[in-house]
Amino acid sequence: MPLLPSDLSRLRLAHQQISVNHLKNPRDVVRWMGAIQAQDFGMSLWAVGVRLPQAAQSAVLKEIDKGSIIRTHLLRPTWHLVAANDVSWLLDLSAPRIRTLVKSRQRELELTSAVLKKSASVMESVLAGGNHLTREQLMAELRKAKVNTAGQRSAHLLVWSEIEKIICSGRMAGSKHTYALFDERIKNQKKRSHDEALMHLALRYFTSRGPATEQDFANWSGLSRTDVRRSLELSGRKLLRETVDGTEYWLAEAALSQTRHEDEVYLLPAFDEFIIGYKDRSVVLPTRHQAAVISVNGMFWPVIVINGMVTGLWKRSVSPRGVSVELRYFPRVGVARNKALRERVEAAAERVKTFFSKA
Repeated sequence: MPLLPSDLSRLRLAHQQISVNHLKNPRDVVRWMGAIQAQDFGMSLWAVGVRLPQAAQSAVLKEIDKGSIIRTHLLRPTWHLVAANDVSWLLDLSAPRIRTLVKSRQRELELTSAVLKKSASVMESVLAGGNHLTREQLMAELRKAKVNTAGQRSAHLLVWSEIEKIICSGRMAGSKHTYALFDERIKNQKKRSHDEALMHLALRYFTSRGPATEQDFANWSGLSRTDVRRSLELSGRKLLRETVDGTEYWLAEAALSQTRHEDEVYLLPAFDEFIIGYKDRSVVLPTRHQAAVISVNGMFWPVIVINGMVTGLWKRSVSPRGVSVELRYFPRVGVARNKALRERVEAAAERVKTFFSKA
């Protein structure tokens, strides 16, 4: 049977492991998704948790400390959680485009080749032997070596070192992130040819996020138009193509068997892939509500999703008394007058509290 517009959000919920879960641990969730946006670290933990029933944030943090999940810059680029055995080939694929994007800013900041090489040498020296240092500690070591880290130079030195596979995320130091040497942290550095990487990334994306368009994939991956077209040439035989209202969507065949759950209710985190993973977000986020969910400076707020549509916002607060969740429904969505549906939303909020509270 052909897909209907109402099928798109339902199938995405299933593909993204939000409504249908078959994964066993946090690393499997991150690997299934290919990469999970993670500049809001706490929300990225919940992005894993909402796709893994019964999980607590401590389980995700444990995998990050072990190094099976890495937080680093790649793709567009921004922070992402990535499975350790995917980091190397994803960086090989995305680093050339990132280098081009940051080149002019590096010139403005006077980050010459000599400065970058000196910075890399210092980092390799102070992190060698399994040392994990916070950003502040690493910058202090660079300043000792007479490397200027003022202003945005520090951020660009770190991002450059990440995409060049010099450093990556290390163990958490309390609530602070640390950096470690890439070669010491990533033991299994899987290599793929350019075509193999394009094919694998496309399959990972459309399997975990389909039905999605070519433009959605381009927006998410940061790949050039040429590479996007090539990736679909390579992976297309393993995917389905469906046309809905004149738009062509790609998806994995298994998605067509996924079933609908009545009154599906989820509290999704800020920057969740259910929204940020697509260029056209109107499928799940009505145009009239987009300004409330996506700010002019690119912030994506945590959302309430009911039956595949964004219907409100939520906010997590942490105090000595514990975790609390504030709910706010959009006008005229009909939730406030539906007691049974409100109770399901409140139950979803309890799951958020449990995730962040449970040891």
